[in-house]
Amino acid sequence: MQYDEALDYIHNTLKFGIKLGLHNISTLLELMGNPHHKLKYVHVAGTNGKGSTVAFISNILIESGYKVGTYTSPYLERFTERMKINNIEIAQDDLARITGFVKEKVELMVERGDNHPTEFEIVTAVAFQYFYESSCDIVVLEVGLGGRFDSTNIIKTPLVSVITTISYDHMDRLGNTLPEIAFEKAGIIKEGGEVVVYPQKREVEEVFEAACNERGAILHKADFKTINVIEGNVDGQKFDYAHYKGLSISLLGLHQVKNAVVALNTIEILKAKGYKITEESLRTGLANTKWPGRLEVVGKQPVFLIDGAHNTEGAVTLKETLDQYFPGKHKIFIVGVLRDKDYKSLIEAVIPGSEKVIAITPNSERALPAEELAIFIGNYCKNVLVGATIEEAVEKALALSSGDDVICAFGSLYYIGEIRALLKNSIKGDADFI
Repeated sequence: MQYDEALDYIHNTLKFGIKLGLHNISTLLELMGNPHHKLKYVHVAGTNGKGSTVAFISNILIESGYKVGTYTSPYLERFTERMKINNIEIAQDDLARITGFVKEKVELMVERGDNHPTEFEIVTAVAFQYFYESSCDIVVLEVGLGGRFDSTNIIKTPLVSVITTISYDHMDRLGNTLPEIAFEKAGIIKEGGEVVVYPQKREVEEVFEAACNERGAILHKADFKTINVIEGNVDGQKFDYAHYKGLSISLLGLHQVKNAVVALNTIEILKAKGYKITEESLRTGLANTKWPGRLEVVGKQPVFLIDGAHNTEGAVTLKETLDQYFPGKHKIFIVGVLRDKDYKSLIEAVIPGSEKVIAITPNSERALPAEELAIFIGNYCKNVLVGATIEEAVEKALALSSGDDVICAFGSLYYIGEIRALLKNSIKGDADFI
């Protein structure tokens, strides 16, 4: 199987939809020899902040000399971003070879009368096999959707379970209240495990406490009271936490400082379990962490940010961060959303007070057409344009801006990666791509 054939095979399994549950993945992995049972994990769930928390933890472990696998979703520019070892993406040849191996087992399942695995189940199986073959010391594993019935939850008790912020998203599958959503996320809490959680509303924390009590797990709640942010600008932030002074991260926003603190709490547990992690490697790992597409500054003249904010909490965070770093600046937004997301709350949280907005249609069957989005945005901004293509939208934004303005593209990650690639590889215009 060639790389392109592997991608075609994987993407063609989209027709099998999303089916939460562990039966299919369990059957598939058993046919593969259960590679997932031969690895050690940090398992990360949550609505927002999973990816950056995974990145912080992974980079600290990498700096400490460990061979670290990371599994994340979705990807921004290349499918191979989803599986990395020490920040190096899986080679196309390896992806093709392992996908061919997994495909053989899927065909055997179908011949036996089992259900055909979904796309995410197949990709997760490929990741487990890759990390096993590569003899990773530890895998930092991001949940795809929910937790309890997510394919990644097929693992046994991890070294640490981590739960980031809980907010409203995927309500059709996870529930309509925060405690219901938290219950699904708490499914990654295993018997006798250790759990680090991002401080939440009390009704959410009660769910985590109950799950830990039921399963004999130890709950650690990150303490944000000892955080002291010293400085912050478009180049990053410096902060104190507990006995650590002058920690640095390149990611923007107070929420990323808090995600870093959740990662530090996770690292302390790993140290207690015998992992050798020095303060120097901890500091370097934090400082070197990047998480593309999430409040990422990709240009400075004018300032050009891209952000995958696609739910209300993400939108509020984006608005707060823009107000913090760019008070009084004219803001030009590029927006593209999926029809099945709560895009109205997204727009209401960010757009009021903006100078100009350019609506686009993401490259997805679920996309809300730009013309329809522009009509709704018109309730909050008088200057709304439509970009026929993503490239046109970027060109319009650059043409409309001065060097002192701020351009921000946000909404669906389905197009944020395309904008990043455009700025990096072709139509820089007057923007200074970083």
